[in-house]
Amino acid sequence: MSISRRTTLAIGVLVVLGVFVLLGRWYQTQHAVPAAPAATSLTVRVTSGGDRGPGSLREAVFVADAAGGAAAIVLQVSHIELETTLPPLVNHHGIQLSAAQPGAEIDAHALSGGPVFDVDGPNTSISGLTIRNCPATGILVRAARFRLEAAAIESCDVGVDVAENISDIALERNRFTNGRIGVRFAASSPNTVVVKNQFSGETDAAVWAVRSQPDLRSASITVRDNKFANQRLGIVAGNVSLLVEHNDFSDAREAAVHLIGAGVVVRGNHIRGGAAMGIVAENARGAIIDSNELDHIAVYAIMVRGSANTLVHANRINSCGYGLAFVLGDASNPNTAADNSLFDLKYNGIDVIGDSPILRRNRVLQAKALPLHVADYQPPDGKVVPAHPLLENNTLGPDGTTVAKDAGGLRPSGPSPR
Repeated sequence: MSISRRTTLAIGVLVVLGVFVLLGRWYQTQHAVPAAPAATSLTVRVTSGGDRGPGSLREAVFVADAAGGAAAIVLQVSHIELETTLPPLVNHHGIQLSAAQPGAEIDAHALSGGPVFDVDGPNTSISGLTIRNCPATGILVRAARFRLEAAAIESCDVGVDVAENISDIALERNRFTNGRIGVRFAASSPNTVVVKNQFSGETDAAVWAVRSQPDLRSASITVRDNKFANQRLGIVAGNVSLLVEHNDFSDAREAAVHLIGAGVVVRGNHIRGGAAMGIVAENARGAIIDSNELDHIAVYAIMVRGSANTLVHANRINSCGYGLAFVLGDASNPNTAADNSLFDLKYNGIDVIGDSPILRRNRVLQAKALPLHVADYQPPDGKVVPAHPLLENNTLGPDGTTVAKDAGGLRPSGPSPR
């Protein structure tokens, strides 16, 4: 046998042996650990509006929780009145709870406390329901991968309460009305979105995401394309990573967005009306307020108070009481206002009080009082906090003048540097 033929035969034998080895390993893998059985699909129908008994929502939750696979609960009644708290949703395969006809109502006014739905198992979804009159919480989320869609939560203390260390939450196309808080986050929540919802009439805030210390461990919660109307506060974000983008705010009684601490970006929103402020950054660190449009706000469009390294960039402010304010900031880590446009202000364009921000390439036109007002802060104890803003290429007033401070107060000081 020639050398070439022996070589070819040897290679062929090795290939065949290799195939048998791989087949053997595959066989052992498949039989060493039995394959999990396919998930059972179970649908439970709610046919009674009573609090308990056959066909009730309570019984449906018990059955779905005990299922060996994913389960669906379908409400086929238009009205349910709860008398006591429902059992938690704990099926780890997932539960889909929906209404056969959109708007099926769950009335929780008789509950003494506790959530209407306690989501304690992953992969749970709720859609098409109306939950109202909750003395406490409408939905408490304590497990990952929860989705609320096309639902309404009305007159509840807290609409949706998301616990700490919970990820992958989607709240989409829902309506939150006349509660104390619409949605509350205890901490940053990875892969979480609040999208295309409507919030109105909250007595405290539509979205509340506040903790005592900075929580920047994960990606931002995205709050996008929502409509906020007639709240005390639209969004309160404190030390929780939040991206507030492309939302519409109208007629907030105190502020559309209130930022505290670190981790928030407010970008591309439209804020109109309101008896007080548009955006307030208070004791904020590294906040970004970018490319928002603010109009017809009674007091300040944007106020930055006691903050550091906060950027106010490319915002358009029109027909407000005042434009921008920088108050008692950190002079060693100055805030910056750049490329903002301010038009038709009832009083001052930019107020700087006991702060030393960087003001760069801003335009203030048609301020009926001062385009720029700079003042030291005089506290009750008598220790003056000086104001020393850095001005670079601003246009202040229709004639392009700026305003500087001297011993006699404020006076025009000639053309702004170009």
